[in-house]
Amino acid sequence: MTSHPNRRTVLAATATTAAAVALGAAATPAAHATSAASAAPTLPNGISKDKVLVIGMDGLRHDRIDAANAPHLKAMMREGTYGTSLLYANPMAATSSGPGWSTLSTGVWPDKHGVKDNTFAGKNYTRYPGLLARLAQVRPGLSTYAALDWKPLDAQGTVTPGADAKLVLDGDADGYVQHDATIAAEAESVIRDQNPDVLFVYFGQSDIVGHNSGAASQAYLDQIAVQDAFVGRLRAAIQARPSYAGERWTVIVSTDHGHTDGGGHGGSAIEERRTFVLATGPGIAAGARPIDTRLVDVVPTVLHQLGIAADPAWGLDGKPVQQRSADPFDSLHGSLTARVDETGIPASVLGFTHTAPSGWSVVNNAMGTGGMTEWRGWSFATDEFWSRTQRDQSRELNVRARGVFAVADSDEWADKSFSGTYDSTLVTPAHNVTGKANVRLDFTTFYRQEGAQTAQILASFNGGTPAVVKSYTSDVISQPQSVTVPVPAGASSVGFRFRYTGSNNWYWVIDGVTITAS
Repeated sequence: MTSHPNRRTVLAATATTAAAVALGAAATPAAHATSAASAAPTLPNGISKDKVLVIGMDGLRHDRIDAANAPHLKAMMREGTYGTSLLYANPMAATSSGPGWSTLSTGVWPDKHGVKDNTFAGKNYTRYPGLLARLAQVRPGLSTYAALDWKPLDAQGTVTPGADAKLVLDGDADGYVQHDATIAAEAESVIRDQNPDVLFVYFGQSDIVGHNSGAASQAYLDQIAVQDAFVGRLRAAIQARPSYAGERWTVIVSTDHGHTDGGGHGGSAIEERRTFVLATGPGIAAGARPIDTRLVDVVPTVLHQLGIAADPAWGLDGKPVQQRSADPFDSLHGSLTARVDETGIPASVLGFTHTAPSGWSVVNNAMGTGGMTEWRGWSFATDEFWSRTQRDQSRELNVRARGVFAVADSDEWADKSFSGTYDSTLVTPAHNVTGKANVRLDFTTFYRQEGAQTAQILASFNGGTPAVVKSYTSDVISQPQSVTVPVPAGASSVGFRFRYTGSNNWYWVIDGVTITAS
């Protein structure tokens, strides 16, 4: 990744001597260079019975795992929770390693951590530190270790700050094949023979093979098998620990981005945006396939498994993988259907419905006629379905929505012959406010303003005439929102409405709606 903003330098895999490795490693007391035969560093003795191993596999497209000889990853899928999702794209950030690993390590999206590409320009790790740096701040007694062979993750401060010991090798200069093997051997030794609490172990060759051969190739499947064997060795080392019976180990496997079938990433194609979080450990459900997992969930999961409460002041965007959303829109997932007019979306992608959740409704009395069926009035859709409609119109930036969300999209609706204007209202169930002074509406929104379109939130008490309590007149790029409304004297119920009007303009997304009276 040294010469191109979106990808690592692609080198032929070569065996590496210990001397060459030494020249490529960071020369600091906490770092060391090693051959497979050299001794691992001595870590401080761990203090926790709760322990976590995070394994990062660069550019590993999760939808290729099933076709690979990957018994250990597949065993983890049976034993744990496996959530897949999509990344952002430009202008938020490229689907490249700098933003991807920054997102995973900090637990926040690029609009917070500031890394948009592999230059790392604009990084804000002071405000949003990486995982091991965060742990060093809040629980400095933990014994922590990092091993990687893409050097910017050390040099830029993405992963290694806070580690008690680190192995930093230079895959770009020397090739990743031997360095990945060295990392696997040393991490195996550290786990088996010492007492670490938290480890971050990175393998880079999967990305190189993705670039050289493409994600659709047999070579890519073969590399998944190689790294799966590394996973097996590390899991076996955990189970071989003499103290294993009294410990509670969590293992997390994840990636920074996907790859196109032909090889490459950095753009907005679905295949480039694919990520996953696979986790096993105490309290993590076996065989679960949640629809609401995101890449930012790795850090909150680690904190949760270590018994560390996340401080809201940290501004984390994620949640533990075992924590399910109460979002009513996610209840629609099993009833989502395939495309109707959106022929560019594969028929196999089941991703939209017009049927509202129980208690909700959509009012289309003033809605125009015709247009694209999928987007006639408020719809309920997934990220993959909606963002496939048209690339590079910023739909990829809907990062803080999870699972199924509500969307009003006058731009896509107008892609087929229509008459009239787009005018649709999403209505919440009534909420009890008896004896309360205020009612608060919380939600996540993604709104793009254009022309004369309007986006209004209205409140109706006791079924009365709805009154506008908030209007949007400028872009809001996937942000949490909160609206507090005084409760009139004698009011016993409130319902909120989201009304969007437009004519071949942009769109409005709503998700994670909660109503709280106080």
